[in-house]
Amino acid sequence: MATASGYGEHGQSLKSRLGQIVLVFQGGGALGAYQAGVYEALHEAGVEPDWVIGTSIGAINASVLAGNEPGARMDRLRTFWRRVERMEYAPFLPAWAPVSNWLGNLATLFGGLPNFFTPEPRAFLHPRFTLGPESAGYYSTAALKETLTGLVDINLLNRSAPRITVGAANVKTGNMHYFDSRNCRVDLRHIMASGALPPAFPAVRVDEDLYWDGGILSNTPIEAVFDDNPRRNSLVFSVQMWHPRGPEPSSIWDVVSRQKDVQYASRTEAQVLRQKQIHRLRHIISDLSNLLPDDVRTSPRVKEMAAYGCMTHMHVVRLLAPEVNGEDHTKDIDFSGAGIRARWSAGLADTRQVLAERPWERDHDPLEGFILHEHVSDSSTRTS
Repeated sequence: MATASGYGEHGQSLKSRLGQIVLVFQGGGALGAYQAGVYEALHEAGVEPDWVIGTSIGAINASVLAGNEPGARMDRLRTFWRRVERMEYAPFLPAWAPVSNWLGNLATLFGGLPNFFTPEPRAFLHPRFTLGPESAGYYSTAALKETLTGLVDINLLNRSAPRITVGAANVKTGNMHYFDSRNCRVDLRHIMASGALPPAFPAVRVDEDLYWDGGILSNTPIEAVFDDNPRRNSLVFSVQMWHPRGPEPSSIWDVVSRQKDVQYASRTEAQVLRQKQIHRLRHIISDLSNLLPDDVRTSPRVKEMAAYGCMTHMHVVRLLAPEVNGEDHTKDIDFSGAGIRARWSAGLADTRQVLAERPWERDHDPLEGFILHEHVSDSSTRTS
């Protein structure tokens, strides 16, 4: 097994040369198996994260990583995904695989997943049936809480090794809120709140407020890295499952699929452009302030303006999960064994390739504080 010190010139580790290692996980239900594959590749290379940030299923994966010692993380991840895997309906008939998958997703929609979510019968009686603020959803997620209780050590979760941040939407104010182990004690309420996607799942109360899935406001919580204070040099693996770009839809079926991708991709390309501009300006401010005479640079007014400058470098590796053959708008509830294995394998292969290519070692403009490395999979589609 390689070690982190095996990367880079003169035997220096990634962390010593590039700063903190950050994993950013989108929300996306069953698509989150890709994130598990990404972590497996990093883990086998001896590259453990300093900070994990997630929304929805990304928050769940992040909690399993942060809530366990490095040696137990892979086992716990595998256990979680094995427990939420649904049964196969035609496992010995490959020709019937599309039908089996369709039946399986239909069964998940109506019957839930025993270790994840189960139907709330009262919600189906009438849309105006009063369930209460903490029960108003088509499914109960009590099973998920029980599953995570056995997989996540809350004390380790708050050791901040790695630090964990999960995003949730405040129901009352409509604002995004990040629960961060650096600032508060994180427990399963915060993880559950980050994954409480309405109207399927009920809101989760944390202290005085109710929270929904952070994905309804920002499904790619990478801004938590850029807005952190103080900023630090970082190598950020931004792991995305929804495709910001895609073909023009020609049927209602295609429209629903494309709409979901666009919605949950969360304007990632616009975020990248904005952050590149901001970080370049910070570097320019720092360079310009250094050109000023000492008596000017040390004046209170100039020092205040110079504080907007920053010389940190953030290498952002954007990993985009490839499409799995036959997937459609129900892909986020495809908890079939085949679907999980295909996405997990894709994340593993893609990240191994990135680690082998080491794009962060290429030359870049020194004025750029934000250096983006786009990874393109060897294949746009994969099967199990």
